[in-house]
Formats: sequence, C-alpha cells, structure tokens
Amino acid sequence: MSRAYQSFEYGIKDAEELLAHFDSINANPPPANAEVLKRAGLVMALTAWETYVEDRLLEEMNKKIGVVAGSYVGDFVMKKLHTDLKQFHNPSSDKTKRIFQEYLGIDVTEGWYWANHEPEKAKSTLNSWIGKRGDAVHRSKPVANGSPIAHLIKRDELEKVIRFIKELVKATDAYIDTHL
Repeated sequence: MSRAYQSFEYGIKDAEELLAHFDSINANPPPANAEVLKRAGLVMALTAWETYVEDRLLEEMNKKIGVVAGSYVGDFVMKKLHTDLKQFHNPSSDKTKRIFQEYLGIDVTEGWYWANHEPEKAKSTLNSWIGKRGDAVHRSKPVANGSPIAHLIKRDELEKVIRFIKELVKATDAYIDTHL
C-alpha cells in the first residue's frame, strides 16, 4: 500500500463523516439545509480522489528521479510535474490517464477492474461524478418558482460515490504496484 493510499484513507473519511452527519440530522422530511452536507460530501470524496492521484504520481516520480534528484534534469522534471499538478483539476479518466502516461509511461485506467466494473464503466462513472462535482461546487441551490427542486445528490448516491472512489483508488494503487 502506497503512502498516497494511506493518506487517501484519511481524506475519504471527510466524505464519510459528512454522510454520517447528514444521517444523524435526517428526519422525515429532512431539514431544508441538510442537502448541503450531501453536496459537500460529494466534493470531499472527489477531492480525496484528486489528492490521491497527485500524491501517488509525486510518490512514484520521487522514486524514478532517484539518482538525478537535485541535478538540472531532475529539478527540471520535478518543476514541470509540480506545474502540471497545479493545473490538474477535476481528474477525469482522460486527465488521469494522460498524466500517468506522460510521467510514468503507464495507462492506469487499464487497471480499473473490480466487482461489477471494468475500465470503460469505471471511466464513464468517474467522469459522471466529476461532472456532478462541478455542479456541486459552482452551483448552489437552484432557484425555484414555488415548486420543490430535486437535490443534486441523493443520500444513496453519496454512499455509492464514496464506495466507488474507494474501489477506484484501491484498483489504481494495485495496478501501479504491479506495473512499475
């Protein structure tokens, strides 16, 4: 298990705790402001994924740089990586694939297999959640003209995204371990 995976396990707890907090205040009907906890949980789950990708890439690059660390070449590569990571937002399947291929020469999406998931399904599911994360971050509650608006993310969906991201990280970490 990588250090990035260990950090991820700590980071994903924020999303799990937001879900637990939502459950603790959930009544029938839930308070009007409870929906924000689910949106925040979605954002935190996908932030944990983004942080994992960045940390795992840095972890592997530090190993790869090894003997040239501190040299002009080593510094150049690490400076470029840090610049790329500063611009690495919303790690969709394509962005994740591209950055791992560029720096480590592997397509991590090929390893996205687990129960009821294969790479194509995992990619489309990740991309869908990334899109929803964008909505949660950039759009608060929509304005209604007297009629109730559906919540951006339902409680069971938040539970699914947390489980999905945990499995995605586990599959990615295992794939990197066996291919580097």
